Amino acid sequence: MRRIAFVIGILMMLTACKGEQKDTRLTYYQTDRVYDVVTVVEPSRDGEVRNIIFMIGDGMGLEQVSCAWVLNHGKLNLDNMPVIGLSRTYAANSLITDSAAGGTALAIGQKTDLEHIGTAPDGTEVPSLLVNARNHGYKTGVVVTCMLNDATPCDFCCHNDSRYEYDDLIADYLTCGVDFIAGGGLNYFYKKRNDHRDIVSEMDKAGFHVVLDEMALGRATELPVAALLADENLPVAEKRGELYRDMVRKCLDMLDDASGEKGFVAMLEGSCIDDWEHSNRIDLAMEELLDFDRTLGDVLEWAARDGHTLVVVTADHATGALTLQDGDLEKGKIGVAFGNDSHNGIAVPIYAFGPCADRFGGIKENYEIANTINSLLK
Repeated sequence: MRRIAFVIGILMMLTACKGEQKDTRLTYYQTDRVYDVVTVVEPSRDGEVRNIIFMIGDGMGLEQVSCAWVLNHGKLNLDNMPVIGLSRTYAANSLITDSAAGGTALAIGQKTDLEHIGTAPDGTEVPSLLVNARNHGYKTGVVVTCMLNDATPCDFCCHNDSRYEYDDLIADYLTCGVDFIAGGGLNYFYKKRNDHRDIVSEMDKAGFHVVLDEMALGRATELPVAALLADENLPVAEKRGELYRDMVRKCLDMLDDASGEKGFVAMLEGSCIDDWEHSNRIDLAMEELLDFDRTLGDVLEWAARDGHTLVVVTADHATGALTLQDGDLEKGKIGVAFGNDSHNGIAVPIYAFGPCADRFGGIKENYEIANTINSLLK
C-alpha cells in the first residue's frame, strides 16, 4: 500500500507541474515590432467599383494569420475586412498545389497543373485578369517582395509550362502590358541569363522607365515603370524598413493619377511569407506577414478615402503545416510547431472590403476569385 501511495503521489506531482513546463519541441517567438491598426469606414458595397486591389499573401493560411494576430497583441488590419470566405487551393493534377498553379488559378480563372505559369493544363496560354483589365482600358500594376521571376508575379504577367524557365519568363515582361512593375530579381534580367540578353536595356528601349533603387522610384512620374530594386528577393522585412509599403503607395498613386475615369487593377503580393515557412523560420515568416498587414492598413486607408476601390485579400496556399500550440496574447508571444517544410491542402481565407465585397464571401474554388474580379471589369 505504501508503494502504491508513493507512486500516486509522484504522478500527482508530475501532473501539477505539467502546466508550468514549456514544450521544448515548440518554437517560441515574440516580436518587438508591434503596431496600431487603422480604423476605416467601408464605402458602400452598392457603389461603383472603379479600382480593384488584389492582395496575395503567399503561404498565408488561417494558421499564419492567427499567429500574427497573437504577436500583435490581438489586432490586425485584416480585422477591418467585413466579408470573409474560404478558398480551396488544389491544382488540376494535385491535391496539394504549388505557387505556380495556385497563383495561376487566381490570375486566369481556371485551375491548372503544377508548375504551369499562366497556361491551361494543355499548355494553352490564358490571359490574366490584368490583361483583361488592360483590354477594358484600366491601368495595371504588380508589386511584390520576391524576385520577379518567381511564380506569383509571373502568373499574372507571363506564360510558360514551367515556372523554372526564367529566361523566357523574364522576357515576357517586355510585352505583358502591365503599367507598374516593382520587385526584385534584377540579376535575372541580365546577369543570370543563359541567352545573355540584357532585358533591362530592352525594357528601356521598349519605353519602360526602368529604376534600380528606391530614390529613383520616388522620382518617377510617368508610366510604364519597371522598378527592379534588388538582385534577388527584397531584403527581409526587418531590414527593408518601409520599402514595400513605399512601393505600394507609389504604385497606387501613379496608377490613380494616370487612370482617368476608368480606374486601375493592381496585384500586390506578400511573397516571402512562404519562403521562410519552407525553412520553418517562424520569426522571419511572421515579420513578412506583419509587414504585409501593415501594408494592407495603408491600402485600406487609401481605398476608404477613394470610396470606389474594392480590396480583396487571399492566399495561393498555406505552407509548413503550422500549428499554434502555446503562447500569451497579452505578451504577444507564440509557441508553434511545423509539420513539414512544404505546402498543404487546407482551405485559405478570402477577405474583401468595399463595393461589391459581398461577392467574395462563402466557400469558393480559387479560380472563382479571378472570375469574379473579371466580371467587374467594364
